[in-house]
Amino acid sequence: MTTFVDRAVLHIKAGDGGHGCVSIHREKFKPFGGPDGGDGGHGGSVKLVVDPGVHTLLDFHFHPHQKAGNGHGGAGSNRDGANGESLVLRVPDGTVVQTVGGEVIADLVGAGTELELARGGRGGRGNASLASTRRKAPGFAELGEPGEELDVVLELKSVADVGLVGFPSAGKSSLISVISAARPKIADYPFTTLVPNLGVVQAGDNTFTVADVPGLIPGAATGKGLGLEFLRHIERTAVLVHVVDTAALETDRDPVSDIDAIEAELAAYGGLEDRPRIVALNKVDVPDGRDLADIIRPELERRGHPVYDVSAVTREGLRELTFAMSEIVERQRRLTPPPERTRIVIRPVAVDDSGFTVSRDGEGVYVVKGGAPERWVRQTNFDNDEAVGYLADRLARLGVEEALRKAGANPGDPVRIGVREFDWQPEHFAGEEFVPGNRGTDYRLEEPSKRVGAAERKAMRKARRQPYEELEVSPGAEGDDGEI
Repeated sequence: MTTFVDRAVLHIKAGDGGHGCVSIHREKFKPFGGPDGGDGGHGGSVKLVVDPGVHTLLDFHFHPHQKAGNGHGGAGSNRDGANGESLVLRVPDGTVVQTVGGEVIADLVGAGTELELARGGRGGRGNASLASTRRKAPGFAELGEPGEELDVVLELKSVADVGLVGFPSAGKSSLISVISAARPKIADYPFTTLVPNLGVVQAGDNTFTVADVPGLIPGAATGKGLGLEFLRHIERTAVLVHVVDTAALETDRDPVSDIDAIEAELAAYGGLEDRPRIVALNKVDVPDGRDLADIIRPELERRGHPVYDVSAVTREGLRELTFAMSEIVERQRRLTPPPERTRIVIRPVAVDDSGFTVSRDGEGVYVVKGGAPERWVRQTNFDNDEAVGYLADRLARLGVEEALRKAGANPGDPVRIGVREFDWQPEHFAGEEFVPGNRGTDYRLEEPSKRVGAAERKAMRKARRQPYEELEVSPGAEGDDGEI
């Protein structure tokens, strides 16, 4: 089983915020001491950090689901809940973070570079934080906000200075094994190398890294062989070295055609046209190989490529090759500014941004979109009428009610905010001054009662007595009609 993984799909979930607490302070001789419910803790975030000691994405291949800690709920006596523990994922230098659709989120280069992928949910406020001069003892608290959740693709592009390209069994792994401390698997059959090899080379006072791309064959850029999976590892290189097998046994191949075929695959992959090329004619320790190298060297030199005769067995020409690579790498380093860590980008809200928008979808539902309204809805306990009334007041103060009215909404029309959909009832007088009633209730949301009030009963009694009060009978009126 291979221990190298350069691509992984990661399912991450930030921690949820803790719920706020509803509590009333009580003690002896002080039965109602006011609200003292604490706030919930914030959920932990998920972060990626570049660690030079990590060289593969193997851990994420076996553990693709990663979740940060949830915030704890608040408690009475003004005790706030603890924040959830953030999750720090360490990735190799050169990791590219993409969406599932292929959009690049960040390119993590440089030790210590940090990226926050998913932010933890906010903790809900307790009723002590929600108290005001008008609402002295709230009978509700805010719910914790869910943490962000998303899927990302991690791709590793090795931060190597030199890339070795060539046909299978051209001797790339053998070269790396003798010019560096790397010990890749070496065998006399094609596709021995199944993963890229990375080695550190010392040439005089200069140090640079060398990587090879296994399995490059014609059609690699379209999915044949192994090249398509690993061509990304030479995107950051400063120089490409063509390793050519001059002692190949195939009679239908020649070194010049091999170089042309590899160049065609690099051109199809794209983005590597400006890299300097060096040609290493390998296996010249074989008599036929040296003869073939002498024949094709003039043709390669006419193309402008530096050509070196090398042998991984006898180490012939390796010193000259490594110093040539080092010279190009150092020149490229002088011309290229050092990589910078990922910067934090601040995007301030526009001056004329109202914070929300109102639109109507194809089903006739009025959709309210905005960070604040959607967050308020997520933090509202809809089983508590007082909390629902508080939400209505906040939306009205923000201008949502007026925006719905201007958009043409009528009472009873469906309105969706976030994941909640409800019928719009502007007659609830949201946002107006009112006197809160019992904790956990809001009289504006109560159904009209069928019971007749005292004032109405008094008016009904007066109406019933009215006909009798209009009949005024004198004491002697009975005798006017005749004798008794």
